[in-house]
Amino acid sequence: MSINLLALIGAMLTIATPLVWAGIGELITERSGVLNLSIEGTMYLGAFIGFLAAARSGSPWVGLLAAVVSGVVAGALMAFFVVTLGLNQHVSGLGLTLLLIAICEFTFRLLYAGDRPTLDDKFTVLFRGTEVLAQHWLTYVGFLVLAPVTWWVLRSTGLGMRLHAVGESFEAADVAGISVTATRYVALMVGSALMAIGGAFLTLAVLGSFTLDIVSGRGWVCIALVIFARWRVWPAVLGALIFAGMDALQLQLAITSAFDAVPGELMLALPYLAVIAALAIGGRTVRYPGSYLKAYRRA
Repeated sequence: MSINLLALIGAMLTIATPLVWAGIGELITERSGVLNLSIEGTMYLGAFIGFLAAARSGSPWVGLLAAVVSGVVAGALMAFFVVTLGLNQHVSGLGLTLLLIAICEFTFRLLYAGDRPTLDDKFTVLFRGTEVLAQHWLTYVGFLVLAPVTWWVLRSTGLGMRLHAVGESFEAADVAGISVTATRYVALMVGSALMAIGGAFLTLAVLGSFTLDIVSGRGWVCIALVIFARWRVWPAVLGALIFAGMDALQLQLAITSAFDAVPGELMLALPYLAVIAALAIGGRTVRYPGSYLKAYRRA
């Protein structure tokens, strides 16, 4: 059995990129006490809207901007359900996911009628010729800018402190003069924009096309990673790398003759089994934020 380590690391970084963007987006929303189960649908929306805008305009940059706007809209809709109306977060998130996926699939089938369109221009990798460094710019921004900046904002700024206060005790935050409604709206809209970028990365950078199964459960994986990381940025990034590493490993093992007898379905399940194992080991003693899943009503 021969494993190309450099190729494995390069693939791991690419696979982890949408998980980092969407995972940090989910982390931000959950820090405010809101479980955003619409992440799968938001990533799907970002992938589709990004592709559609890029295909019609001829520019992946326009596609990325459109994906961000669609994410903000999805986040605002989720906020309207769970913050303004105070609806159940589980039902709202799952319902919104189903709605967004249904709208995207209906529109895609209506516009392309079974065709598999591709982009004439997509984001290309930087530093070609090196297996590890040949990554898209969104990968570099995700690991080298988004993660450290989010860590710093949540840890060392007034905005991060307000977000933490709302997530831990919105009653105390309200008494301190912090707008719980505004904080949760901003968290959901910013977080959903990052989720949409994670989805758009798949169409605008990796594939250059859109398929109906393009997200493939990555949103649910991000939710698990955030809980595994206990709402901390760097453990969430580490969790994304572990999942991506297992996914990249199974891709290499699947084309290795020594594993010909192993069912392909089992190989595909390998990274998801790793996530389940991590949650089973580390998720039992998790302390959830004090305002987690609670609707806020000002007295």
